[in-house]
Amino acid sequence: MCGIVGYVGPDQALPIVIEGLRRLEYRGYDSAGVAVTNGDITVVKRAGKLSELESALAGDARPRGTVAMGHTRWATHGAPNDLNAHPHLDCSGRIAVIHNGIIENFQVLRDRLLKGGHTFVSETDTEVVAHLIEETDEGDLAEAVRRTARQLTGAYSLVVTSAGDPDVIVGVKVSSPLVIGLGKGENMLASDIAAVMQKTKTVVPVLENQVVEVRAGGVRITDLEGEEMPLEPIEVEWDLAAAVKGGYPDFMLKEIHEQPDGIRDTLRARIDSRGRLALDELQVSEAQIESVNSVFVVACGTAFHSGMVAKYAIEHWVRLPVQIEIASEFRYRDPVLDSNTLTLGVSQSGETIDTLEAVRHARAQGSRVIAITNTVGSSITREADGVLYTHAGPEICVAATKTFATQMTALYLLALYLAQVRGSLFPLEIAGSLDALQSLPGAVEEALGLNDQVRALAERYADRPDIIFIGRHTGYPAALEGALKLKELSYVHAEGYPAGELKHGPIALIEPGVPVVAVATQ
Repeated sequence: MCGIVGYVGPDQALPIVIEGLRRLEYRGYDSAGVAVTNGDITVVKRAGKLSELESALAGDARPRGTVAMGHTRWATHGAPNDLNAHPHLDCSGRIAVIHNGIIENFQVLRDRLLKGGHTFVSETDTEVVAHLIEETDEGDLAEAVRRTARQLTGAYSLVVTSAGDPDVIVGVKVSSPLVIGLGKGENMLASDIAAVMQKTKTVVPVLENQVVEVRAGGVRITDLEGEEMPLEPIEVEWDLAAAVKGGYPDFMLKEIHEQPDGIRDTLRARIDSRGRLALDELQVSEAQIESVNSVFVVACGTAFHSGMVAKYAIEHWVRLPVQIEIASEFRYRDPVLDSNTLTLGVSQSGETIDTLEAVRHARAQGSRVIAITNTVGSSITREADGVLYTHAGPEICVAATKTFATQMTALYLLALYLAQVRGSLFPLEIAGSLDALQSLPGAVEEALGLNDQVRALAERYADRPDIIFIGRHTGYPAALEGALKLKELSYVHAEGYPAGELKHGPIALIEPGVPVVAVATQ
């Protein structure tokens, strides 16, 4: 995923934007660029790391101005080179655009613009947007962006500056995250909260199909038709130190070691003095819970694996049938849902587009929806009837670690709460399970003490091209998650299987030297 940072205020904008991009480096990228507005627009961009861009901005080449935006890009349309890096300009060089996501109808729009005399210098879908704004700009940049957005098909976020309207940055969100950082006499716009934390902890998540005008003195939000919308600021609870490595060699190792605290924070204040669960935040009444006759869980990737664990827990404790679905597949079939169905949407970011679409589909069928997410104010919280937050703190590493642990913790809490409301477990049984959950942080800390043994195993098997993971019951989703992590991080072919299925085909892949990791919890 690409990174977006914009700043408007009294300070020199470029250092702030560069620092914001640095905080988004964890997302990965192949090029970076900036646009600084000061009478004209100065664009500097380079393929490669952020350090390449900083070298190009050194000395006299460093543009000055109090309005700027920057971007880190993963190539989709067009090769990773200087020309295809963002920002992109219109024919006049007075409108600059940065963009996350995909413009699906860009080729049709590009062909039309070419016939109209526009000249393109890149292979990207993004450049189309700059030329469309050029065509529709009649002196009001925000209105030009609204008119342009109404012509686009896809999932994207855009941020735009113009030499003709030099005191404003305009952004639009369509299924790709944007957040406003509200400061004192200065404001920011970014794709991730981490980028604005250098200036403020007061943020406004941009909602679906909203257009934002960010100036030093204030922010205005409208829909795509121009109707003004309210600002709904929230305070970020974690601090800037949580978004840095804190002495660890990488974010993943840091976040692995943050699992015990993440579990504690997810449990905190959800068990009352009588030992009963109190999940008032769900905003789903006990009567509605009692009427539920089936449960769907929709999620992707690691969140899907935590959802598999929830299936076992809900079926065992609540005695309700549970279906677990890959979110991207859910809306392409015809699931049977109604007002007595409870759908759980699980997403760390709250912005996973397939999960959002699955949740919308469930609600359209009349289902109640509860979101399990780590991100306050995210899109999924707006789509759901109720929310259960995981309180894991920021997860910077792309590979999920502590959010997997905290999602499972939150889902266990939810399963026990359903059992409490429906009376499917005795109070003493619920209390015993809650005691076990509260012992989890200590158990994780004990497991983290096995670092030397794990390192020795990793060194022993580092050269193996294939690794098999197996598990039974909750060990099966753990096996799937282990295989996913190995693929994501080591680029080693790994597969997870139910232990009992090993003999039904997968055993054909096992030969001398192939490691098999068995998740054997009992």
